[in-house]
Amino acid sequence: MTPGVTLKHERIASILAREIRSGRVGHGHRLPGEVELARRFGVSRNTVRSALAVLTADGLITTRTGKGSFVLFDGRPLDDPLGWTHALAEQGVETRVRILRLELDQDPELAEQLDLDSPDVIVVERIRSLVDGEAISLERSRLPAVEQLRDLPSRGLDDGSIISTLTRAGLHLTQGEQRLRARPLTADEATLLGRPENTWFLHSRRTSWTADNRFAEQVDSLLDPKHFELNLTYSETPR
Repeated sequence: MTPGVTLKHERIASILAREIRSGRVGHGHRLPGEVELARRFGVSRNTVRSALAVLTADGLITTRTGKGSFVLFDGRPLDDPLGWTHALAEQGVETRVRILRLELDQDPELAEQLDLDSPDVIVVERIRSLVDGEAISLERSRLPAVEQLRDLPSRGLDDGSIISTLTRAGLHLTQGEQRLRARPLTADEATLLGRPENTWFLHSRRTSWTADNRFAEQVDSLLDPKHFELNLTYSETPR
């Protein structure tokens, strides 16, 4: 693909995303069908499907077999793993993700911390790198080993995305908490990231739940502060 050229499905996804984020197509509303969208944009149904896959990966819609695609976005930004990719892309930074580990495991400490019924989790460890190979983050996610996800180690992530995988399993991230601090890399972490031991990185821990308070994900991310930053906004509250 020629650098700077936007593919048809990306253009369509961008237009639909703007309509969703602006509220023109509200939360819970059904999108027009593939045939209608193909007619609107003058493309094939396969191109429309690719555009819808992008919106699904972005957490904006969910597709129900035989029923269509419905809007998930409700006006609140979702702080999810896929957000790193898009935040960097908006700044013109292209990244690659490599999975280091994807397996069923047990985490009794997490189960006790979050009062979960089972210590079984799906562990996903990933390295995020720039196109030149420089590693900029190390991410370790723990997902609930519910029936819809227990075969992940054998089938892999849907569209290579944790958010897309969770969404298709019926786990829509709608609430959570995140903590951020700085700490030096351990020897093992430094080796994986190709950095000197004790290099300071940002450490983020985010825990997410669904709207009905089901645990969906806890992810620990080590982030290169050259490429990631925390932005806080506030306003004066009348006393």
